[in-house]
This record gives sequence, C-alpha cells and structure tokens, in this order.
Amino acid sequence: MTERLTEIRKTLHKKLKKERYEHTIGVMYTASSLAMCYGTDVQKALTAGLLHDCGKYCPMKEQIKLCEKHGISLTESELDMPALIHAKLGAYLAEYEYGIKDQAVLDAVRYHTTGRPGMTMLEKIIYIADYIEPNRKEIPGLGEIRGVVFQDIDRAVYLSAQRTVQYLTDGGKPADPMTVSTYKYYEK
Repeated sequence: MTERLTEIRKTLHKKLKKERYEHTIGVMYTASSLAMCYGTDVQKALTAGLLHDCGKYCPMKEQIKLCEKHGISLTESELDMPALIHAKLGAYLAEYEYGIKDQAVLDAVRYHTTGRPGMTMLEKIIYIADYIEPNRKEIPGLGEIRGVVFQDIDRAVYLSAQRTVQYLTDGGKPADPMTVSTYKYYEK
C-alpha cells in the first residue's frame, strides 16, 4: 500500500464509525483480491475500495447539504432513497478532499451502490466487493454470489443487482432506475 493510501486510511479511521471503517477495509482487501484475479490495477482497486464509503462519515441530511454546497446534482430517486447519495458525495470527496485525480477510481466510487450498464472492470470490482466483503451479514443469495464472483464477475454483478431490486420491490419500495438498468444489462 502506498504512503498516500496509508494516510487516507488513518484519516478514515478517525472519521468513520467503527463498523463502517471495518466494512471499508473489508471492501478494500476484497477489491484488491478481485483485481488480482481479473488482471486489473491493484492500487486503483485498493484506492477505490478504501474511499468507496468516504461520503458516509456524516448523517444523510448533512450529505444532502454537502451535495447542494458543492453543486452535486441529485436525482429524484436519490432524494427518495438518501442511502444512495454517499456515492456521488464520496466521488467528490475522493477528488477534492483526498486528492484522487484518476477518473477510473472516481467512477468506481460513484457507481458502487447502483452499478451502471457497461461498467469497467474496476467499477464492477468495487460494486461487487461492497456487496460480498467478509464483514457483510449473511443475506439470501450472498453465498451464491461469493461462490461465482472469482469465476464470472458479470454473473455476480447480475445476481447482486437482481437481489437488490427484488429486496426493494418485495419491501414495497421503488428500485433505483440505475440499479434496474444494471440488472437488465447484466442479465444478458
């Protein structure tokens, strides 16, 4: 790990709640393992994994205010489901607070909650690492996704998006349109 990543890690350790920080470290190491498996830049995976939830250091209402302050446009869907907002805020903070200029890393942070059709390998890695990291509590289908991710990441992305959409609709909540698009794209 680079000296810069060590500094970011120390900062996040202070800013994030204990459970969020442990999740973040789990995502970082899961992402690096997937990067090695799929021949993607390990440092970029470590960086995006470490910063993927950096926007969750404050309550959702404050996240919305920070987005307004920094000119980060939010969709109606994001305002209806504020748990999605930290991804855009995180990409902003990664660039302007943590000094990350690599667009691939910033996009991986930006799309880690909803995914998107045609994701890059790094985006898929962060999206799925967030879903499967070892600290995640067991949810239906998690074992299956963990079982296929190192053989077929596209299948793992599809299953994750499918389960997310199903979970939301079964609970009477609307699924985010981007997550639905991700699910349909990777269904093929």
